[in-house]
Amino acid sequence: MAETLITNLSWGSMEVSIAGKKQAFKDCKIWPGGAREWHWDETGTHHSPGIQFADFEEILAHDIDVLVLTRGTLGRLGVSAETEKELRKQGISYHIEKTRKAVRLFNELTKQGKRVGGVFHSTC
Repeated sequence: MAETLITNLSWGSMEVSIAGKKQAFKDCKIWPGGAREWHWDETGTHHSPGIQFADFEEILAHDIDVLVLTRGTLGRLGVSAETEKELRKQGISYHIEKTRKAVRLFNELTKQGKRVGGVFHSTC
């Protein structure tokens, strides 16, 4: 499986490297060997209540070990209570962090050989 790492983060921009091939995003969904733009309007996501289960459901199909959810650079993006309840119900290991810390965690877990997925918000 091609290593997937987040190689750069700045306000409104993220760079993901998959087997050395770089892709740029504003917000993104990432899984082992792949990534794509995260469009909030696909699921009707807003800062409050925040990330919904539907925002990362497709990532779970990639047989991940752990999920990383970001609250944005300033922590303004929420994670709905229903989302956390469903994650616990399904026994999915997850972390919720501000974006910079989430990027470090994603990369560390990936380098440890974990199959990591996540949704990343590069602003607020």
